[in-house]
Amino acid sequence: MEHINNTMSRSFLFMALLSIIVVAAHARGHHKGAHGRHMTAQNVTYDGKSMFINGRRELLFSGSIHYPRSTQDMWPVLLDNARRGGINVIQTYVFWNAHEPQQGQFNFAGNYDLVKFIKLVQEHGMFVTLRVGPFIQAEWNHGGLPYWLREVPGIIFRSDNEPYKQYMQAFVTKIVQMMKDEKLFAPQGGPIILAQIENEYNHIQLAYEEKGDSYVQWSANMAVALNVGVPWVMCKQRDAPDPVINACNGRNCGDTFSGPNKPYKPSIWTENWTAQYRVHGDPPSQRSAEDIAFSVARFFSKGGNLVNYYMYHGGTNFGRTSSAFTTTRYYDEAPLDEYGLQREPKWSHLRDVHKAVLLCRKAILGGDTNVEKLNQFHEIRTFEKLGTNMCAAFITNNHTIDAATINFRGTNYFLPPHSISVLPDCKTVVYNTQSIVSQHNSRNYERSPIANNFQWEMFIEAIPTTKKMDTYQNLPAELYSLLKDTTDYAWYTTSFELSPQDLPTKPGVIPVLRIMSLGHSMVAFVNGDLVGTAHGTHEEKSFEFQRPVAFKVGTNYISILASTVGLPDSGAYMEHRYAGPKSISILDLNSGTIDVSDNMWGHRVGLKGEGMKVFSEEGSLRAKWMPLAPVPRPLTWYRTRFATPEGTGPVAIRMTGMGKGLIWVNGQSIGRHWMTFLSPLGTPTQSEFHIPRAFLNPQDNLLVIFEEEAMNPGQVEVLNVNRDTICSFIAENDPANVNSWVSRRGNFHPIVSNIGPQAALECIPGKKITAIEFASFGNPSGYCGDFVLGSCNAAATKQIVEQQCLGKETCTVALDRAMLNQNGADPCPEILVKTLAIQARCY
Repeated sequence: MEHINNTMSRSFLFMALLSIIVVAAHARGHHKGAHGRHMTAQNVTYDGKSMFINGRRELLFSGSIHYPRSTQDMWPVLLDNARRGGINVIQTYVFWNAHEPQQGQFNFAGNYDLVKFIKLVQEHGMFVTLRVGPFIQAEWNHGGLPYWLREVPGIIFRSDNEPYKQYMQAFVTKIVQMMKDEKLFAPQGGPIILAQIENEYNHIQLAYEEKGDSYVQWSANMAVALNVGVPWVMCKQRDAPDPVINACNGRNCGDTFSGPNKPYKPSIWTENWTAQYRVHGDPPSQRSAEDIAFSVARFFSKGGNLVNYYMYHGGTNFGRTSSAFTTTRYYDEAPLDEYGLQREPKWSHLRDVHKAVLLCRKAILGGDTNVEKLNQFHEIRTFEKLGTNMCAAFITNNHTIDAATINFRGTNYFLPPHSISVLPDCKTVVYNTQSIVSQHNSRNYERSPIANNFQWEMFIEAIPTTKKMDTYQNLPAELYSLLKDTTDYAWYTTSFELSPQDLPTKPGVIPVLRIMSLGHSMVAFVNGDLVGTAHGTHEEKSFEFQRPVAFKVGTNYISILASTVGLPDSGAYMEHRYAGPKSISILDLNSGTIDVSDNMWGHRVGLKGEGMKVFSEEGSLRAKWMPLAPVPRPLTWYRTRFATPEGTGPVAIRMTGMGKGLIWVNGQSIGRHWMTFLSPLGTPTQSEFHIPRAFLNPQDNLLVIFEEEAMNPGQVEVLNVNRDTICSFIAENDPANVNSWVSRRGNFHPIVSNIGPQAALECIPGKKITAIEFASFGNPSGYCGDFVLGSCNAAATKQIVEQQCLGKETCTVALDRAMLNQNGADPCPEILVKTLAIQARCY
């Protein structure tokens, strides 16, 4: 009890200090936002039920949007889509290696303009959680740690290690001071209401023993001492020291989170994973909108206060910013896809769960909680204040297969499997997590009519021998240390002599080149000829390469182009990870095996084309480009020009027929491609790559591809991307849309005359419904983009939908059986619950 009382005192002291800071902020007066609005200083505190912002309890719906994973011109659109989706907090990491790529040299320009991003969030009326880290993981190169940190003498990352703590504290202090200088913390009138130090440290804490425990204490104390005026959090950190709040990461924190480690801390969910990031070789990764909505309703029904979607927009790992083996595309299955387009029904179904929970806000934050557990799968959670009309209920069916009818206060409620119904007045179902009544859509990749008139040229990298290499040493150099994260590529070369007596004379016996590598991939040549390629995986970076080789009498040259595919981003002792060729030997010679590992190796960092910057307008003029050869060769640069695609929507390039390498548009790297690393489904993990409009010129553009393998760019194509195929799929027993009700001053009531299920369609602003491609009322099946008629269909459905929707930006169609059957006989009365499916096209 003594420890609890002391920590409680520290927590309350922390909140008192916040109040003092806020008073000081008020004394300094208000400042204006970018649009001239007065931004008022806001007190941020907490107790065991919720966070308080300016003394008001809040329910917070947060979305992760990482500023470096999109372009500045995309930020306002992303933030507007998030706000319209019911998001009131934006969460982002701070990317140390992006901001300090060289020690003491800082970059906060362009896509790395953190201050501008945070100010834009505030302009859009949302708060910010700033995850300072500075270790962030995030499937970002080196977990956000600068490479130069690895070379600090005696350093041990993320431990009670003086060199690491010195640099960590310096960067964290710099970021915090930058935020203070710009008045971005809430007590200064800014949007930042939470800050995070470290990231999921519990995963590796035991590896550092007592140095891990003391590091956690030091990190928390260091952060709190910076006096930012808002609470700090540590995610996945059960022992987060007071007053730091421990938070949950995962898919089902409503059930897996053991809760705050002190009763006076709120329940915060820093990462609700909206899908799963992908690494090369992965099949598609999905998480349904229904499952995410269930997890959100479950969390708030059990006293949760803030849920953050990781990611709300994943975006793109431009250039070489992805971590080891991670794809260029990041969390494309988020509510906003890679291009920033609304992925439906995920975006709107989550928007609706936010509205449903907010209809219960007063009861959740002011009522008393009661749990009625009916059996293993069914329970009812209520928030109620006796003597008033304040009452909200969450009815749960947690059985994954069977639906249920649950009686609550004399009324039977039907719940689909694995679903929660939300009743803001303890009577009316306004939302069920399994029943999607919002819009669906389908993403279209359409070949640009004007952007694909390619005239390809090529420039081939020379295969070096042992001459004129940059450095020489007996053994192959470790690859990370050789590259220093300046490029993916390095050459290793050596030579050795063979006599006629060394070579086998027996028919069918050929010497074998064996290379044992610590990762990540390589292309091997002997005497200038390609021998083969090999690579590791995300799970096992190391690999063995063995190929038969026709060596010759005399001098033989081995040339290896070794490469990394991003630096590691997780785990203990990251500073001790290694890559590159480790041992090289020649097998099956008459004279036995020759180990050439210590045969004196030449090294060269980077490619010739990289040094010449052939991917830029100026640099491309330095190379001797040639027409495409009939037979493609490995290590080839391809160049062409293309017209800027029509319209203003997103643009992508599909890399069909290519292998592995990098892509540049107008000198900007859009990331790595790896089409030959196939998933278990026999397809590449990623085929289309985002070309931001901000990278394009008004008319004419330079496209350059570096290709490691012997591939031809003849099938590459530039595409326009849209989600102009919109759909509705709704059943007669689905609830009405949550927008049918409001709650004002504690008065919950409907705002529409006819409450019931209806199909709702909406094009993006500026477009209208130009075609109804499918419409059926009966028992249709399928999904948006591929609906199929069933055995039952009201014949006039398509005509009725066309009358109500064509030429409009938005439309609704009520599930009115009489109207859809044109007051005639029901063509299939045996189907008791009918479904309306509509597919429309916007233009």
